[in-house]
Amino acid sequence: MANPTADWERVGDRFYRKVKLYDAVFDQDLELENYVIAGATYGGAIALCRDEEKIHTYRGSQVAKTSIDVYSCSGKLIRRINWDKGSIRGLGWSEDEKLLIVTKDGSVRCYYDLQGDFTQFSLGNGAEEYGVTSCRFWSNGFVAMLSNNHLIAVSHYIEPRPKLLAIPPDGTVHSWSLIPPAYTLSRSVEVLLAVDKTIYVVDTSDAEDRILQDGPFKHVSVSPNGRFVTLYTEDGKVWVISSDFQKKLSEYDSKAKTVPKDVQWCGNNSVVLAWEDEVHMIGPNGAALKYYYDGWVHLLVDIDGVRLITNDVCEFLQKVPEDTEEVFKLGSTAPASVLLDAVDQLEKKSPKADDNIKLIRSSLDEAIDMCIRAAGHEYSSHWQKQLLKAASFGKSVLDLYNSDDFVNMCETLRVLNAVRDYRIGLSLSYDEYLRLTPVKLIQRLINRQEYLLAIRVSEYLRLPTDKIYVHWATQKVRTSTADEDAICAAVVTKLASKRGVSFDTIARAAYDEGRAHLATKLLNHEPRAGKQVPLLLSMEEDTLALDKAIESGDTDLIFFVLLHLKSKLPLASFFRLLSSRPLASALVESSAAANDAPLLKDLYYQDDRLLPSSNLLLSSALAQNTTPQKLDKLKLAAKTLADSKDPAALFHQRALADAQSLLRVQDALSRDLDAAYIGLSLNTTLHTLIRTGYSKRASKIQSDFHLSEKSFAWIRLRALVAARNWGELEELSKARRSAIAWEPYFNAVLGAGNTKLAGVLVGKCTGLTAQERSEMWVKCGMVGKAGEELVKVKDVEGLERLKEKAGDRGVVLELERLIKTLRPKR
Repeated sequence: MANPTADWERVGDRFYRKVKLYDAVFDQDLELENYVIAGATYGGAIALCRDEEKIHTYRGSQVAKTSIDVYSCSGKLIRRINWDKGSIRGLGWSEDEKLLIVTKDGSVRCYYDLQGDFTQFSLGNGAEEYGVTSCRFWSNGFVAMLSNNHLIAVSHYIEPRPKLLAIPPDGTVHSWSLIPPAYTLSRSVEVLLAVDKTIYVVDTSDAEDRILQDGPFKHVSVSPNGRFVTLYTEDGKVWVISSDFQKKLSEYDSKAKTVPKDVQWCGNNSVVLAWEDEVHMIGPNGAALKYYYDGWVHLLVDIDGVRLITNDVCEFLQKVPEDTEEVFKLGSTAPASVLLDAVDQLEKKSPKADDNIKLIRSSLDEAIDMCIRAAGHEYSSHWQKQLLKAASFGKSVLDLYNSDDFVNMCETLRVLNAVRDYRIGLSLSYDEYLRLTPVKLIQRLINRQEYLLAIRVSEYLRLPTDKIYVHWATQKVRTSTADEDAICAAVVTKLASKRGVSFDTIARAAYDEGRAHLATKLLNHEPRAGKQVPLLLSMEEDTLALDKAIESGDTDLIFFVLLHLKSKLPLASFFRLLSSRPLASALVESSAAANDAPLLKDLYYQDDRLLPSSNLLLSSALAQNTTPQKLDKLKLAAKTLADSKDPAALFHQRALADAQSLLRVQDALSRDLDAAYIGLSLNTTLHTLIRTGYSKRASKIQSDFHLSEKSFAWIRLRALVAARNWGELEELSKARRSAIAWEPYFNAVLGAGNTKLAGVLVGKCTGLTAQERSEMWVKCGMVGKAGEELVKVKDVEGLERLKEKAGDRGVVLELERLIKTLRPKR
């Protein structure tokens, strides 16, 4: 096997290598010089579209049609996008492999997968009037230049908001580039314009002249980290300066008579110039390296190098990683290099293997780590294995070593080798893989419909696979020509045992393709009603959506469906839906009771629910401001129940009639007495009249409304006590009997503090025992009277207890006298 250093070249004090990734990339009939090419980062897809400014060989009417072809790095056609939407002025990729196409009139299409699905927006800001001339892209945005030199920036694609940058100077723009927002102090994109002999830096607020004198500059290119800028002058010189234009780092004279067609950075350490079939790589301090090709070559920039694309080959040019250089550099004495040699000696069964291990024993763990890292940077499976063998051999010598890095690298290399295969064409380097992450790599496989590999990689890396299965099923329902029942059966059979699979996404895809029946069948297999219902509503399967929401028992979801249906359906149709669904009807009723009385009224009317309808009118009557309005509402409430034979309804009718009579009486009282009576209950009305001295009126109302004597007696008692009307209470106490007996009178009067009148009432309580009347006298403070009550029944023990409670000396003596009269004489 050839030594890895065979394709290394020294540029200054650094080594660079050109790794052959794929050969026979494009058909020889494809004239790459007549195409505009854009490549996605992280070894992603390549988009080709014809350069409208160049003449093409005619190859038939079909071939002559404009299209944008998307290929893998190995030359496999992924998708052909037919194009008839105008002249293309910008072709680029986002970091997550979205294809961006910008037309002359400012329309932008964002193809978010590799299968032709897209979103579209317009740049505005004069783009349609002046026309777009060119575009420059960064990882998640781009800047478009108009024919009047105005610049429009788009900073993201999810919710694009095109923004006009500061007005640049007039004049011919010879070349331009940009510094992404992540690398500027202002955190907004900065555009470098080569105008006349200088460079202008344009951002959102200002266009600043950097006052250079050696222009015009035919190419401007910014390094991936935004720290350096390359300028190509008219006389063939290449300058590398700092991005703040304060320091010139190197200069290189290409001695070329023609301007290169492209100037790009190779990582952050070198610059690549490309002519038709010639490539110059310029390293630090002006050191250079030249490559020659048989055909036209294109440069595709990546984060750690440059891909070189011709019809025949796809190569990757990059600086040799430090770990790789330490291991393989000629004459290297690094521990990792010695460890690799030890493995080679071990395979030859040479004792030198042991000598090598002894030589690096003190730094063996460092050598193992370096061999593992160097294995990740290798593209050759042979050298990957050799380096991992060296690491494994070193591990076997050490007593303690954490093998996690070794295991992770073995997994990573297995994944990288799988996706680098020419049938997949994802030529990721190790550093690119780390920055891309396995999850995004799997997404790229999904977009290429490499489902089997995506599933195997996910399972191997212990990542979820549900998105892969959903994407597969989505594409199946979109593109399959089989019967809908057969498609549904195939999808359900495949996904039935898979966890986390969401059938609503698949069903939505089917519905978008016009397969509503298939979408409905697929939704039956979605266990989450919250996923089913919104799609059913968008499919206008209203009844099914409501039934699914009710089955879920989720009241919020039911409300969501009901609100949608209410805004969509006529009221009669809406109520018919509710009639056979008690839960939905109850929710509508509770919501309408709080927020929508007219709807509640219509609901009761539709269901012929007379009693609730009457109660609703009663509530409305209570809310009215004037008596006539209240009476009108009460009459309507009573009329609603006129034809009902229900006993409850008959009771409500009588109650409503009484309410109308009471309201008329209260209206008259309010006018006559100049007090607020309207809205009070019958009891409160009577209480207020008695308390304010209108007992006769209260008696008449009691008679008119047939209020029982017992109820009226209670109201009168409380009102008189509240008014402290002792005279009327004393008059009442002269009556022979009371409807509520006399104990309540005693308690109410005593509670109000009138012990004298309370004492009068004790004698009226003939239904009580002497002991109970005695307690009542005590409460009034008349202990003597209490004793007399006990003497009547000859209760000596009660008198003894009473004597113990008495505090007054005279009362005690009186009680002793009474006790003596009751005890027999000896």
